[in-house]
Amino acid sequence: MDLFSPVTLGDLELANRVVMAPLTRMRAGDSGVPNDLIVEHYAQRASIGLIITEGTYPRFESQAFVGQPGIVTDEQVAGWARVAEAVHARGGRIVMQVMHGGRVTHPDTNNGHRVEAPSAIAIDGETHTSTGKQAYPVPHALTVEEAAEVRDSFVTASRRAIEAGLDGVEVHGANGYLLHEFLAPSSNTRDDLYGGSPENRARFVVEVVTAVAEAVGAGRVGLRISPEHNIQGALETDRDDVLATYGTLLDQLRPLGLAYLSVLHAEPAGGFVQELRRRFGGPLIANSGFSTVTTREEAVALIEAAHAEAVAVGRPAIANPDLVERWAGAHPENEPRPELFYAPGHEGYTDYPTLQLSQS
Repeated sequence: MDLFSPVTLGDLELANRVVMAPLTRMRAGDSGVPNDLIVEHYAQRASIGLIITEGTYPRFESQAFVGQPGIVTDEQVAGWARVAEAVHARGGRIVMQVMHGGRVTHPDTNNGHRVEAPSAIAIDGETHTSTGKQAYPVPHALTVEEAAEVRDSFVTASRRAIEAGLDGVEVHGANGYLLHEFLAPSSNTRDDLYGGSPENRARFVVEVVTAVAEAVGAGRVGLRISPEHNIQGALETDRDDVLATYGTLLDQLRPLGLAYLSVLHAEPAGGFVQELRRRFGGPLIANSGFSTVTTREEAVALIEAAHAEAVAVGRPAIANPDLVERWAGAHPENEPRPELFYAPGHEGYTDYPTLQLSQS
């Protein structure tokens, strides 16, 4: 088993085990419709074994960033259909990350809609909105009935993604966004069926993932989690509680037979992540996190040591559209330009040279 060998994750047959992590790029304008630039960006990276799209909002309230794409309107669906067609034309595989931003947004970002969360607790800090930096607002705590509507929006979005021709969906349960907010005791102080015990805090995520799997087929559904990432106010500092929460989550999802579990954690080969992998019982996509860039050497080692079935990479995939070819031949890499990660336009997005260009 090596990084450049094929692998099957549920219904997804991949040419190699390199996965493009979901990467916020904010190029979809006010409409949230994937445009020519976004089509080109993903098509350029089709030789990566699996592309996971940037987080895509399933309802207007859930938009977390200015310029984020959605999967709500017919125009957005048509834009994603163009992306899927372009990636498939180059032999690639692509799944949509369906993401509810939860309390990590502002009415000036989501066009005046309410900000939704498990509990009415604001994040301490500021967010970039269409009118500049502003403090995070106190969110609206979802009622049980409203939570069901949010669950249904994940289902509708996932159906639309499949209708648009994408190969599957990844439910975003990480990085301090809505589903992670339900899991983390710092952001979930509810006293109903969705709060309190680890089992209750895991319940809503179980319901969402189960409903999505029933709607589009479990073999086309992955889940991304980031236990102990401690970002955006979703703090998980008690290892016993974290293991109890994520353990019960994965115990309940295991019978579904999902395509994969993607875990963002600083120690993907460590005992904690490997215990979660055992509880899940299916393929693991490892991602070593935001703090350090995943290198070729680390990715190769994770696969050769059988610590994961595939490895998600972020910044190297931004800077190298032909990342797999570069890594397979141990060629030099382009340096990413972080100052352009969230800028508009093609610079730092579709203008990174491929190996042939850089060698000519």
